[in-house]
Amino acid sequence: MENCDLECMIESILFVSGEPVRVSRIASVLGVEEFDVDAAANRLRDKYSFERRGIRLVKLEGALQLCSSPEFADYIRLVLETRKPPQLSPPALEVLAIIAYFEPVTKAYIEQIRGVDSSYTVGLLLDRGLIQPCGRLSAPGRPVLYKTTHVFLRTFGLESLHELPALPKIESPEDGREGICAAIAELKAKEEQEEEQEEEQEEVAEETAKEAMEEAAEAITEEAVKEVTEVTTEPTE
Repeated sequence: MENCDLECMIESILFVSGEPVRVSRIASVLGVEEFDVDAAANRLRDKYSFERRGIRLVKLEGALQLCSSPEFADYIRLVLETRKPPQLSPPALEVLAIIAYFEPVTKAYIEQIRGVDSSYTVGLLLDRGLIQPCGRLSAPGRPVLYKTTHVFLRTFGLESLHELPALPKIESPEDGREGICAAIAELKAKEEQEEEQEEEQEEVAEETAKEAMEEAAEAITEEAVKEVTEVTTEPTE
């Protein structure tokens, strides 16, 4: 199979799906190696980025997905009449960090580390699609286990949980709390960095659009002046 054909097939599959599709599934259906799918996805991702296209290809723990480019987020929200989701609060980031580092975990485990009831925060993260149930613990009451989702990876610009900052060596409960706090700070910084980059890209896009409008207006003015000049200088019979 030609590289171009494979890239087009992957692009079509991801466009129609709208959701992450596993590399193994694509390779199995198309009758190619997973390495070939991964290489084709990398070429597509580089092409979209180099050409500053309106879409991006992201890799999420062995899966691929097409997403809109962050610099056009504001225009998408205006057209589709959606609102920018609010930033995560420190308690939400704290719960999210615990789940990300120790998943799968129960709500009781989260509350044991935090020392406070976390029902509301867990529900909030579920509503935002950042975590999801992934089974039940074999213990009395069969409590629900939670893990992070592809939305979590996409939100923080991660390809997998292996890219999370490493926790320091934990030798005491105090070390554990300090490690989680450091992880929370790093996650928050990463989220803010993603937002800053998005704002910078939006500013560049707006400036480019403004310059294009000015150039178009100037060209129209020059053309109008030219037409008027041709009419006024046209010899009379």
